[in-house]
Amino acid sequence: MEEKSRQSFFRKQLLLWNDKHNKRQMPWKGEKDPYKIWLSEIILQQTRVEQGLAYYNRFITTFPTVHHLAKAPETKVFKLWEGLGYYTRCKNLIATAKYISTDLKGKFPGTYEDILLLKGVGPYTAAAIGSFAFNIPKAVVDGNVFRVLSRYFGVDKPIDSTDGKKLFSLLAASLLDKKKPGIYNQAIMDFGAVICKPQLPLCSECLLKKNCIAFNENRVSVLPVKEKFIKKKSRWFYYLIAEYKGYQYVRMRGPNDIWENLYEFILIEEEGPLEIDKLFLSRKVKTLLGSVKTDVISVSEVYKQQLTHQTIYGQFIRLKLHKPADLPGYKMLSKNETGHLPFPKFINQYLQDKIVSLNLF
Repeated sequence: MEEKSRQSFFRKQLLLWNDKHNKRQMPWKGEKDPYKIWLSEIILQQTRVEQGLAYYNRFITTFPTVHHLAKAPETKVFKLWEGLGYYTRCKNLIATAKYISTDLKGKFPGTYEDILLLKGVGPYTAAAIGSFAFNIPKAVVDGNVFRVLSRYFGVDKPIDSTDGKKLFSLLAASLLDKKKPGIYNQAIMDFGAVICKPQLPLCSECLLKKNCIAFNENRVSVLPVKEKFIKKKSRWFYYLIAEYKGYQYVRMRGPNDIWENLYEFILIEEEGPLEIDKLFLSRKVKTLLGSVKTDVISVSEVYKQQLTHQTIYGQFIRLKLHKPADLPGYKMLSKNETGHLPFPKFINQYLQDKIVSLNLF
């Protein structure tokens, strides 16, 4: 089959599927407000739609315009983002909202090049915002698009290689319906999410299978190809929840590590698992607490959180201090005050479990 005919068949059948069979519902589909589209796209970066949906609705309700978001206290924004992960996105969201609200007087950039200059916006996000909000003829290339194109055209070049990214970007651009770029872009992403899924794709229902190389050559399970493997590491966090007269010690995590701008209790990081009695004999704990006498109230089970490049393990040790401790970088806050701070999922899971256990008695 000639390449032009294969491409023409692909575009025609994809749009036919979108028009007749695409039942995928999302609140931002068909949206023309660039603020709402931008917000949805930032939330959905590295996040499943099912998880991001509730966050999108909460953000739109709390911050209906870019001015509302720009003027909000940053702690409030991070608290609303809490649990969504990849917190650099939230940091970029705040910076971009302030830029649009103040520097651009609330007017969202209307060209692909200007959208691409926004913090946290890459080629895919710029293409999505541009095509959905302004009908700019730019093709989106995300995980769904890589998968659909790789399978249909039988492309085995690694999608995470420089040559692969260039090849797929050119292929996606050649297939784009330039008169209806927003509709086409949404259609191919929905098709990848609903029909051409990573696992157990619905090939029997696929309108493209007649000319799909992967289907006809029995290569669906091996495409797309990746060349890189993520090397993961493990980290052990021991959190001391130190209390003195109803106050707890907390700090904001700094840059250049996970959970930037979120809060945490007193952290002792070790290279591996450590018995609690040995932990309190370590130089790190002695340096932090000095001569302050403490009573251990409770020690939690081991908690675990899997991140993209690392696995976090750790425990929570509740302490009662007999006098205040001098802990540079930490603040003494009431439990009510800490309740309004954004914490990482790892800590929140422990706090939620503790609330549940208290309610059982």
